[in-house]
Amino acid sequence: MDSGKSIVAKFYRPERWSDAAIAEEHRFCEELKAADLPVIVPLRRGSLNPDDSAMSSTSDSTLIHVEPFRLCVFPKAGGRPPELDNSAQLETIGRTLGRMHLVGETNQFKHRPAIDVTRLGTDSVEHVLESNQVPMELGRAYEATVRPLLEAVKERFDAASSILTIRIHGDFHPGNILWGADDTPHLLDFDDTAMGPAIQDLWMFISGDHQYAQARLGDLLDGYFEFREFDERELQLIEPLRALRIVHYAAWISRRWADPAFQQAFPFFAGNTFWDEHILALKEQRAKLDEPVLRYS
Repeated sequence: MDSGKSIVAKFYRPERWSDAAIAEEHRFCEELKAADLPVIVPLRRGSLNPDDSAMSSTSDSTLIHVEPFRLCVFPKAGGRPPELDNSAQLETIGRTLGRMHLVGETNQFKHRPAIDVTRLGTDSVEHVLESNQVPMELGRAYEATVRPLLEAVKERFDAASSILTIRIHGDFHPGNILWGADDTPHLLDFDDTAMGPAIQDLWMFISGDHQYAQARLGDLLDGYFEFREFDERELQLIEPLRALRIVHYAAWISRRWADPAFQQAFPFFAGNTFWDEHILALKEQRAKLDEPVLRYS
């Protein structure tokens, strides 16, 4: 690689993804880049240091093996977070997502996961309960709250079973956008790319009271519709998807709790306060499922 260029290395946690799943992530990023989307893609090994014998990957690979590690390397990019109350920026994000989903619907993943209730919801709850990490005095309250929530979420997903699933970013939140000086949202971190409904890549930009959320949704879809049709039945999945993210968050920490780095980063996880607040968030999210569904108008 040219001297003076800064790079960022990303190391993959052992056993999280297979090499095939990582390869699909990287190929999807390259497809998007080839379609002229502002995606920050991993560099191929040959552009780094082709003479480094410690790297066991082939010269055209984006996934590098340096035993026992797997990693990839990205060009360093700068930018700022998007402004979530800026209608023009949200329309630009909507246009970018519309273009991205046009590419996403042209093929399917074979090795990446799906956005569904089983993986993000049921499996997460069972792991948390089996790990015995919920304080004993809060265990019953957790289970009595989360199980009805998941039942309601499953009902919403069952009602939306005919909605198209495509290749999506999967974890598209403001922290995964670098707003550049060229007024372009540069997209990064496709680590959770998956098969799922298009709304999964939009709902994390929609928050606040009903009126505010309605306006933000309108901004996003105004841009989105310039490039791709959007099935408005997907709007009924906004709050169910938010519920799955809340449920999955606790399991995400729990599955990695043996790692000292996670214990240092999330020390609150082991205390009652976290679980009190988590149970409250689950209750509040159950109530949100009964609120009127946002509409595009």
